Amino acid sequence: MSKFFFKGRIEKREDYEGKGFNTKRAEKLGTEKFPLSLTVVTEARKTEIEAILEENSLYGDIAVNEEAEENIVELEVVLNKPKTMVLEKTPNRNDPCSCGSGKKYKKCCG
Repeated sequence: MSKFFFKGRIEKREDYEGKGFNTKRAEKLGTEKFPLSLTVVTEARKTEIEAILEENSLYGDIAVNEEAEENIVELEVVLNKPKTMVLEKTPNRNDPCSCGSGKKYKKCCG
């Protein structure tokens, strides 16, 4: 019997574009494509911010506006990224806990 007379459910083929490595990921903030948008009050502060950007090899659009508040939140977020905490090894059950409570690991954090 040919496939044209099959009355069951025909499964669609999976599309492989949505699986695996993401080649279309978002660019990082502070690059040439996505510069930081910063607002400062004075020209002197603008030169300070430009020095910080150059020191950390970042790109940013700095606007000087004396009436608006200073807004450098994006720069602070990029500079103060949280670091991932990595332990050397996982403690055994009967070892003292790494949090400093004095209890055994199995009774405290395990």
